[in-house]
Amino acid sequence: MQTLLAFSEYTTIQPQGHINAANALELQQQLTSAVSAQTAACVLVDLSQVESLDSAGLMALVSALSLAQRQGQRFTLCSVSPSLRIIFELTQLDRVFEIFENSEAFAASLKQAA
Repeated sequence: MQTLLAFSEYTTIQPQGHINAANALELQQQLTSAVSAQTAACVLVDLSQVESLDSAGLMALVSALSLAQRQGQRFTLCSVSPSLRIIFELTQLDRVFEIFENSEAFAASLKQAA
């Protein structure tokens, strides 16, 4: 369902396919593990391979964001397709999540911050 890539500065999680009630708990556990591991100061969720996202999937992302904020970590999203972006805009979560156009734009933001 997902790919986990760890870099020295951040960890990337790349879920794939449909994120719904059937697999949202698994995604939430993987996101929680990545945030809790604290091997990096930031977790990047690359949504480029996600075809659809329901409310359970959104809650998994919100839960992980909340945990990251409590632990003082950065939790970001990238490569949000137009069909998924509409969901974030309708729920006004686009104002809550830090969303980058792609992973390269995220990496560039890290370099600017350094």
